[in-house]
Amino acid sequence: MERFLLHKIDHKKTLNEPKTTDQMKFFYLSIVLLFSLSIHSQTQDTLVDVGGYNMHFRIMKGEGTPILFEAGAGNDASVWHGILEKIHNVTGTTLITYDRSGFGTSELNPKLKNDADFGIENGIKELEIGLSKLGYDNEIILVSHSYGGLYNLLYAHKYPKKVKSVVLIDVTLNNFWNEELLTMRDNMFDTSTIVKPSGDYYMNANFNEIMRYMRNIEFPNNIPIINVFPENSFAGFPEVLSNRWRKLHKEFNHNKDNVENIIAYGSAHAVFQDNPGLIINTIIKAYSATLNENQQRELLQKALDNAIEMSIETKVNNRSEHDLNELGYSFLRNEELEKAMEVFKLNTLLFPDSFNVYDSYGEVLLMADKKAEAMKMYEKSLELNPENENAKNVLLELKQ
Repeated sequence: MERFLLHKIDHKKTLNEPKTTDQMKFFYLSIVLLFSLSIHSQTQDTLVDVGGYNMHFRIMKGEGTPILFEAGAGNDASVWHGILEKIHNVTGTTLITYDRSGFGTSELNPKLKNDADFGIENGIKELEIGLSKLGYDNEIILVSHSYGGLYNLLYAHKYPKKVKSVVLIDVTLNNFWNEELLTMRDNMFDTSTIVKPSGDYYMNANFNEIMRYMRNIEFPNNIPIINVFPENSFAGFPEVLSNRWRKLHKEFNHNKDNVENIIAYGSAHAVFQDNPGLIINTIIKAYSATLNENQQRELLQKALDNAIEMSIETKVNNRSEHDLNELGYSFLRNEELEKAMEVFKLNTLLFPDSFNVYDSYGEVLLMADKKAEAMKMYEKSLELNPENENAKNVLLELKQ
């Protein structure tokens, strides 16, 4: 919904464990340091001639099925920079971001004269020309945020044999903007206030027709889709909008075997910024489906190391243990118990005075059928907070 109601709205295996807590911290910090020293990704920042004008692409080169990132409304490729390095570290595959024409450093087609010529069909045409010229015209994984989801939808519709999977991050679903909401938007939004020519202007000038056109387009049912969305994307917006947005996302996987819904608890619309660990893990999961069994095992170990690195960064950036707990629970919701155990365990090392982290680690140990270790965690939690009723109840049940 961003920018469309009011123009200014933006929206394992581990190594031998050291014996002490201090040694454990040093061990993990050493891992982070080694990662940071070894990260020298080959990045290509380039302008591609797509027909007498240039489009900007930024490519982190690698091997494997490339992943293409599609930004939300009004954003350019830079919006993804915060998560790309970690995804590249784990997958080693090629990551592609770009600026749609008229945004960032991408130019508009000077040959087009009518507003309607700058619609979403033209955007997909430009993208495909650019990808082909760069040599990425075969299999690909798509990732998108917000309005960018419509571009993923149309691309998958046009090139179903190329698209291996799609990760949607709180995207604009094609059935959200009905005629009632389009009329509401028209009454609140004045396109004439936007500078012309610009990507922003043409996006908004064609908005209604794009939404009407996209209502008739569906993702092919043979393409795996992971749909990530928060509990409340747009706090402060009229309820008719936020409730409809949430309802349609929850229903998106109904009667669709190829769609998996993931709720990003505690996040707002920009989930990849609010909970980067969840999004990074989800993209890694989508990519892993392109690998054989041995490659998947290697990827899992790298993903665990990445979770450790992100955990240390959480502490360094003075964020609370709650942020790290959310990452652990995200792994649990994805049914990735090993990753969750690593994160919860590290949380007890980084925040040893928090009763809650021991409680959470005890919970995941029970899931792993490690009763004795779980009891120790609950006992430690109760020692730190004698009022912890959950720990009391769990220990009582375990001792029976």
